[in-house]
Amino acid sequence: MKVSTRKPFQIVYSLYEHQYLGYLFESFVVQLDGKNKLTLQHQNISIQNAREFENALDERDYKLIRLMDEIQQGAIMKKFAVKKMSVNKFFHEIYEKGEGNKLLQESIQAYLEERRAKILDLLPGKLVFEMGNDGEPTAKTLRLQPTAAEVRFVFHRNEENTHYFPHIFFEGERIEKLHHHDAYLLCNTPAWVVLDDKIIHFKGGIEGNKIKPFLKKKFIAIPKKMEESYFQKFVIPLAETTDVKMRGYGMVMEAKRTEKITPLLSFHTIEQVNNMGEDNSEVIFELHFLYDDTMVSNGNGEKEWYVSLEKNGDEYLFSKTKRHQALEKKVLSLLEDQGLDLNHTPTMCMSKANAFNWLSEHKDFLDQENILVKQESDEEKRYFVGKSSINIEISENKDWFDIKAKVLFGAFEIPFMDIRKLIIQGKHEFLLPSGEVAVIPTVWFSKYADLFHFMEGGTEQHLKKHHLSVVHELKESDLAKVSFDRKLEQLRDFETIEDFEEPTGFQGTLRPYQKAGYNWMNFLKEYNFGGCLADDMGLGKTVQTLALLQQEQELDTPQTSLLVMPTSLLYNWEMEAKKFTPSLKVLNYTGTNRNKNPELFSQYDLVITSYGIVRLDVDILKEYFFNYIVLDESQTIKNPNSNIAKAVKQLKSRRRLILTGTPIENTTMDLWSQMSFVNPGLLGNQTFFKKEFLQPIERKKDEEKYKKLHSIIKPFILRRHKSQVATELPGKVEKVQYCTMTEQQSKLYEETKSSYRNEILDQIEEQGVSGTQMMLLKGLTELRQLANHPKMMNEKYEGDSGKMEAVRRTLENTLQGDHKVLIFSQFVKHLQIIKRYLDEEGIQYSYLDGGTKDRQAEVNAFQEDPQRQVFLISLKAGGLGLNLTAADYVFILDPWWNPAIEAQAVDRAHRIGQENKVFIYKFIAKDTVEEKILALQQSKRELADSLISTEESFMKRLNKEDIEALLS
Repeated sequence: MKVSTRKPFQIVYSLYEHQYLGYLFESFVVQLDGKNKLTLQHQNISIQNAREFENALDERDYKLIRLMDEIQQGAIMKKFAVKKMSVNKFFHEIYEKGEGNKLLQESIQAYLEERRAKILDLLPGKLVFEMGNDGEPTAKTLRLQPTAAEVRFVFHRNEENTHYFPHIFFEGERIEKLHHHDAYLLCNTPAWVVLDDKIIHFKGGIEGNKIKPFLKKKFIAIPKKMEESYFQKFVIPLAETTDVKMRGYGMVMEAKRTEKITPLLSFHTIEQVNNMGEDNSEVIFELHFLYDDTMVSNGNGEKEWYVSLEKNGDEYLFSKTKRHQALEKKVLSLLEDQGLDLNHTPTMCMSKANAFNWLSEHKDFLDQENILVKQESDEEKRYFVGKSSINIEISENKDWFDIKAKVLFGAFEIPFMDIRKLIIQGKHEFLLPSGEVAVIPTVWFSKYADLFHFMEGGTEQHLKKHHLSVVHELKESDLAKVSFDRKLEQLRDFETIEDFEEPTGFQGTLRPYQKAGYNWMNFLKEYNFGGCLADDMGLGKTVQTLALLQQEQELDTPQTSLLVMPTSLLYNWEMEAKKFTPSLKVLNYTGTNRNKNPELFSQYDLVITSYGIVRLDVDILKEYFFNYIVLDESQTIKNPNSNIAKAVKQLKSRRRLILTGTPIENTTMDLWSQMSFVNPGLLGNQTFFKKEFLQPIERKKDEEKYKKLHSIIKPFILRRHKSQVATELPGKVEKVQYCTMTEQQSKLYEETKSSYRNEILDQIEEQGVSGTQMMLLKGLTELRQLANHPKMMNEKYEGDSGKMEAVRRTLENTLQGDHKVLIFSQFVKHLQIIKRYLDEEGIQYSYLDGGTKDRQAEVNAFQEDPQRQVFLISLKAGGLGLNLTAADYVFILDPWWNPAIEAQAVDRAHRIGQENKVFIYKFIAKDTVEEKILALQQSKRELADSLISTEESFMKRLNKEDIEALLS
């Protein structure tokens, strides 16, 4: 029956009982007659059609309509049904098929209860009716009462049992004989009851279950044998929230009130150790309040009374203590502000270390707020819960920092060395003279870890000066009182280092940034620090170092320095020394006929040798005490367990320097190996470094550890990029030249890829990723060669290569403009193919790979002969030590695993002395593993400017998903 919106109408809410869901409300609009009386003309209103009747609705009506929509049987089925079915079938299966659906029934009732309570809160002032059996929504008027009724439960005890029943008071009058009023429970939490034509609720939000029994009966009888249990479990909780009256034999309710209230924070420990032997013990905190001598459990400030029961013979004494709810809430709030939240749960669990750390840090707060702290008395192990403190003073001495410290646990002063030893061992507990167990605060382990680890000495503790960053961090964090020379502080701020005069015998002009590097090395020398000059390739690390060594030669008592480098760089260093420092006496300590007498060294200013010679002659070289030991391309010693790394660390000198454009090629252990050479102990031993830095940085991407490591090494590593300092250097343009494989080449590639993919993925299932590394390396190498030119795999291949076509075309265009080109490949076979093409075309070229005897002759010919426009170079053999500024074009024929190696190759041309813009072409075969390697390397980047440098180490970082992507 439709209601017209053109005529007066009224929204009403009707209560009805559903067969399964209990009491529900439904919303209707009813037409009004000429006298504004309700008629029988009505229709259901839902949120879908409510806007049609908006003139008669307010905001509360819209909320009510939405809530009532949500409790109709169709909405219930839609929310809780797991498959499509009819409404009748849904309710039959849920409510007629036994206990199997008990949990679902409870979920539905909880859902309905929540919405019923919200509806009843919104209904006051609205027209509410009880629905008739015929579905008439306005059959009986109900009046929702805004005033809450009061309930008092009366317990009357006699010699046989105890009766209890409620007295209900509404608007000052007691409702007699509740069970005679045909009342029924409408909502349980909180209780709402329909009583005659009234809907009433109760003060204190009492639950309906406590009222429901008395809607049908006058009282409940408690048998004498069940009295004590019933009083404990039911009467006490009831009396804490509701008005209760005791009558009859042997029952007394005594009310208490006290002004002395003391918060008590108690704790107990759960001692446990995990499978690794680590302490996983926990501390459980619980809050109580002492009302005189009565201990009251935390009620979250909600309960008005605390009730306890004492039995004396056959008599029961109920003690009722009035709670100070405002004070309890205040204490809970204060504790929550300090990180101990007991507002939402009766207990709070912390790790033992964190718990005692919290107690120590908040000792002053707990004392100020008069909160007692007490360990539960039944525990054998007694813990110290007082305040602990550590005060450290650091002062600068001539060669180190002196450390003084005072450690207090309450009134007990503990020797600093004892605490340091415990922290280094990872032990958190120790015994105080009082017999209590003290727990070392966890923050000491983190905040002072570096200081404790790097400190040296016995009773007199000190720290080497190269640990400046540790001292600075303690000072900045107010963790120690620090005093040291402001000049030393300049090492952390490179821009403020003082200017040093250039040596008179230096034949050249240092560029501003090179002069700054020279100043930095001199500053390190003043404090006997070692350093790493890590400028980009081509910025003149050689020149800056020679200026320093020339200055050393001009001292009153010059001493001999040792310079170690790869064999391929010996000639370059000799030539640079002759050019810039001709007065230096240089000994080339190499060759099979070298004089192995270390006494000979003192006749020279500079001894230059190779890493290979150092490895062979370490027993000879370590007998001489050098002034400086300088390692060029120091990444050579990146593996600390290699023979060459062990050899150079046996050499003796006053000072040490390392030169490298790539201080990290593989992992952060590369950095440890090199920095432990220049400043022994700076980064601790290998075990400490792996645990403290390598694993957190590389496995967990720990940004804080990365920052800490950077802070420690920053004063001793000087790194400038070309873009920062060599503003006079011409720019460079990089272009990726994508090449499409020929049809024949593509077919070979796909066949090989499919074969390896199936075999590798099967092997992963059987042996895991680690078991496939050799096969994967072999497969990827073959695929990369096929992407270059199938002739690299099969000399009998007669077809062409898409990449070869692109290289020929680009090279022809380049050479027409009288440019010179460097062509790099990591595959010698690939260079041989290009070489045959150049021979056929009559193009003159230089050539360099690992087997080239006279490297310098090839370099000189290319640099000086205008007819030699091309230089073919093996990436491994020619990526370092070559100055090829005659070239202004660089071709990278195949992507290397580490782009840093490619950058070093480019730097052969793009370096100081280059006058032209440098153009770099990277040739990438489209839709091949070459593209995927480039993308994968980006996702695998772990440290700034650092990537995996070898095939083997690259393989170790791949997971199954990476391998599938490479071979897809």
